[in-house]
Amino acid sequence: MEEKKFDRNSIIGFILIFGIMMWIMFMNAPDEKQVAAEKAKKEQVAKEEKIRNASIKSAITAVDTTFKDSAQMAKLKATLGAFAYSGTLASAKEGYTVLENSLIKLKIANKGGYISEATLKQFTKFEKGSGQLVELVNKNNAQLNLKLKTNDNRVLDTKELYFEPTLTQSGKDQILTMRLKAGANEFLEYKYVLKPENYMLDFNIRSQGLAKVLNTSSPTELNWGMKTFRNEKSISYENRYTEINYQYEDGKHDYVSAGSNQEEDIEKPTYVAFKQHFFTSILMTEKPLASAKLYSNDLTNNEKHDSTFTKEMRMTAPLAFSGGELDYKMNWYYGPTDYNILKKYDRGLERIISLGWGIFGWINRWIFIPLFGLISSYFAYGIAIILFTLLIKLLMSPITYKSFLSQAKMKVLRPEMAELNEKFKKDPMKRQQETMALYSKAGVNPMAGCIPALIQLPFMYASFQFFPAAIELRQKSFLWADDLSSFDAIYHLPFTIPVYGNHVSLFPILASIAIFIYMKMTTGDQAMAQPPQEGMPDMAKIMKVMIYLSPIMMLLFFNNYGSGLSLYNFISNLVTIGIMIVIKKYVVDEKKIHAQIQENKLKPKKQSKFQAKMQELMEQAEAQKAAQKKK
Repeated sequence: MEEKKFDRNSIIGFILIFGIMMWIMFMNAPDEKQVAAEKAKKEQVAKEEKIRNASIKSAITAVDTTFKDSAQMAKLKATLGAFAYSGTLASAKEGYTVLENSLIKLKIANKGGYISEATLKQFTKFEKGSGQLVELVNKNNAQLNLKLKTNDNRVLDTKELYFEPTLTQSGKDQILTMRLKAGANEFLEYKYVLKPENYMLDFNIRSQGLAKVLNTSSPTELNWGMKTFRNEKSISYENRYTEINYQYEDGKHDYVSAGSNQEEDIEKPTYVAFKQHFFTSILMTEKPLASAKLYSNDLTNNEKHDSTFTKEMRMTAPLAFSGGELDYKMNWYYGPTDYNILKKYDRGLERIISLGWGIFGWINRWIFIPLFGLISSYFAYGIAIILFTLLIKLLMSPITYKSFLSQAKMKVLRPEMAELNEKFKKDPMKRQQETMALYSKAGVNPMAGCIPALIQLPFMYASFQFFPAAIELRQKSFLWADDLSSFDAIYHLPFTIPVYGNHVSLFPILASIAIFIYMKMTTGDQAMAQPPQEGMPDMAKIMKVMIYLSPIMMLLFFNNYGSGLSLYNFISNLVTIGIMIVIKKYVVDEKKIHAQIQENKLKPKKQSKFQAKMQELMEQAEAQKAAQKKK
């Protein structure tokens, strides 16, 4: 009997009722409390500002008492005061500026001049009904910092300093200029430009007149780091596709290996992407950086406890001064890991999506993505997967037919092959010669059944790459599956089974049953077609093991995979079973095949050059063997 549990909707209902009661109580509270609270908040902010100013002034006072050399003292005062002392720049203080369009909302903090919040307005987190938007940056999970070296060998971190914001509009573009001032015309500037209907924003770094304060003879160090938030139902599945991707050396692409404390040095990077499963943060440069050091660390050692972050990622790169100034044109991308969106930017960003190498990637890019996109534009995603699978299998049906026909021919020849095995069981070489001669006379190619199977393999492997990368399936429901991009649990176990997990997914069970039936149909015929040979493994026994092993492997590993992939495999095997039944009952006639083979035997058969050469080699080997026996 299933254990009774609190219904989530009931809990949410109680919380809402409690929230309404609290709201009524606050609404009826006297206004004086609100005024007092606001006053206390302002006093706290003023107090913190006063403490900050006092600490900086005390540092300058300490310089007065420590250094007797007035020139050295003035230089250090200038360094501290130019970038940190609020008395020099009254407008540099706590606060943030918002840049927003229909897709994304960004908050850029005065302190550090970097994005303190990046919220995707069209995507929600995995908690069903929570309505919480996906946040790529929030709660100090990310930072950008420049290490500025002063002329007196001190290091200032921009993440600790306050920038002055200026927000302007140019047409529909929002332009935010953040300046860290050292004087009226001396400053470090971050410039953000957000366009409408765009996840990409321009980001420029430049300096002006800082040679008096900074050491510009050596590069400054750029540090960008992020702890990626968990956004999906299965943190282990999400983490599997979370990694640092980068483009370098004129278009080459690579990624940092998964695992803990992984480091990599790269030359001339043009972009670095902190890629999550379905979302990504990318820093791009107009001209390649000289080099970069990348670092990745897995933060999900224990899924039960490590539920906030998936990975920690960092990039360190030198920014060289040119003519005593910094001038770098860059871009930020905060958005979905969507192949079509990334491809539109024409920067090679779509390569961060793992679609497979070689022919597998080609199948995904030129067949699966366009075809599935077309079908899903007219049908719900669960139905689209079924129609997509049906179409792929129908297109592959001629290959399936050729494979089954070859098996049928081999099955017809089985009695004669068994006779040859018995007749020449003590002479393997002669047995092989006679077997090849039988194939030749009958017009049967023993490899004809393998080649169609090999042609289908790339499509099968491509599907294993395509469905996990399809962001279109995210949070799309079908039947009992509430999210086709994650597992379709129908029951949660009170314990965890290694590899399998702590839940039972239904689509993998159905796919396992389907693949068992399919292999029972096909491998049985294959085993019958190949009689056992002396000194060779019994294929019938191997096939029998595979009939049971393959479904078990499917059941174990696919339990935590996206249900869309399991649905595809279930329908794929189901359709293949149907096609095989139709071919076996209505297309392939074993009696006709047998008659045709007998007719082929009577026809003179001209050997190909390859067959003739093989026959010659086998005869030579037989002659050498006979000569050795005489000795």
